[in-house]
Amino acid sequence: MSGILGKKVGMTRVIADDGGVIPVSVIECSPNEIVQIKTTEHDGYPALILGFDELKKPKKTRKFRYLAEFKISADSEKKKGEKVSVAEFAEVKDVKIIGWSKGKGFAGVIKRHNFSRGPETHGSHHHRQPGSSSGAVTGTGRTPKGKRFPGRMGNAKVTRRSNFLVSVDIEKNLLVTKGPIPGSIGSLIRVEAN
Repeated sequence: MSGILGKKVGMTRVIADDGGVIPVSVIECSPNEIVQIKTTEHDGYPALILGFDELKKPKKTRKFRYLAEFKISADSEKKKGEKVSVAEFAEVKDVKIIGWSKGKGFAGVIKRHNFSRGPETHGSHHHRQPGSSSGAVTGTGRTPKGKRFPGRMGNAKVTRRSNFLVSVDIEKNLLVTKGPIPGSIGSLIRVEAN
């Protein structure tokens, strides 16, 4: 199995055997249901589509709040309707975590891109402004794409690779990983085995 969907519960700490403190993030992964199986013959590649967070009032075409596709090996024996749980991560040591970072609203260049401030004295009006943004005026005559400006900060897809999996609680459907993970409490987290 290559992955599972879950929700971020929060952060805590674990005391290691040597007495050290390990900061950890807790992800609750209630069993995901296999909604569809893609095959090489029919779709061109083998994959599973998992459903997570069942709706209280299922609709005709929709039973789950979240759906996600995970690639699998061609010889996998999974069947539609089966449940995927955290028990499949019992032997895994490192996981890849994908989530959406917290939105921070509109931010200026100092906060968003770590620009330095302008002079504070002698009548300067350039304290927190970005400065010149013209780029190559005589060449292209336009501002190039990707130039760092004020704008929306956060609320972007973040991938954390090689997160150490501290423990797996099969009874409570919990995955405990070392360090912080993206998103606010209760946000969707995608966990994949490395």
